[in-house]
Amino acid sequence: MKAFLNRRVHLPLLLALCVILSGAGLLVTNVSVGADALSLGNLPLKHVADIPLPGRPTRLDYESYDPDRNLLFIAHLGDSEVIVFDTGSSRIVGRIAGVSSVHGVLAIPELSRVYASATGTDEVVAIDETTLKIVARMPGGRYPDGMAYAPESHKLYVSDETGETETVIDVRSNQRIATIALGGEVGNSQYDPRSRHVFVNVQTRNELVEIDPALDRVVGRFALPGARHNHGLLIDPEDDVAFIACEGNDKLLVLDMGSKRVVRSFGLGSGPDVLAFDTASKTLYVAGEAGIVSMFSVKSGDAQKIGEGRIGPNAHVVAVDARTHRSDFPLKNVGGQAVLRVMEAR
Repeated sequence: MKAFLNRRVHLPLLLALCVILSGAGLLVTNVSVGADALSLGNLPLKHVADIPLPGRPTRLDYESYDPDRNLLFIAHLGDSEVIVFDTGSSRIVGRIAGVSSVHGVLAIPELSRVYASATGTDEVVAIDETTLKIVARMPGGRYPDGMAYAPESHKLYVSDETGETETVIDVRSNQRIATIALGGEVGNSQYDPRSRHVFVNVQTRNELVEIDPALDRVVGRFALPGARHNHGLLIDPEDDVAFIACEGNDKLLVLDMGSKRVVRSFGLGSGPDVLAFDTASKTLYVAGEAGIVSMFSVKSGDAQKIGEGRIGPNAHVVAVDARTHRSDFPLKNVGGQAVLRVMEAR
């Protein structure tokens, strides 16, 4: 009993020390989860660490991983900055300010560049990965959000959510070169290396749109039966399937990319948003606003749900390292502190 009381007395000091060490760029693990304890259900995951994130406990959005540099770029929407986390040393190594209401973030390792959508100023911001400095700003439409990169054409495609368009940027000049009308509110965009085309969710039309980067025009529209407000999108080119998260009815659709037909549907937790894929283990992660994460095993173009559970409050964003099978979930408020919750496959 005495040991238990001592732990309680020293817990506030421990939490304060963890925050100080994090600010100094040191490894921080095992921050107390408290009331936000995990409820993993049958998720095949184990908790590795909670890393305190700098700034206020405000909303965090997309994140993007550069495996060449072991850098994870996290959009801190509420603080209008991009946080840079070194996954190898578990250190915060940078904070890039001046990215107003940052939503989307996409690392492009071959360019040594990161692009972020600054929704507060309707811009797309280019960041140099070596210096972590902003090197260019360009128009992004009315509500720039998710992004996809087509390497053969050297073009970035940006979802302009409420502007109902796709913004096209030439990454060689960092100039906007085209705006493609999509006829409805836009969800996420993804590049398909098989077809070398870009696919975009049009969430108010419950359809998927295909864009040819050589022409910068729509070359196909595909209805998604069973979809309602299809927002999240991920393409698995090896199995030639797409996974579509529908936030309007909490469904995951599996789309055969050859026939463009929905072949499977699964129920999800409330408010599914970001999807991530472990290419080594062929495991799909779907993260949702209610904190519920679903995992699927993908084989030969088919998917099987292998677990579902609660990761933490507003765990709507996930990134996965296929080499370590670790998954990272930025959470805006755990005991008054923004944290990066690190999980590992078991």
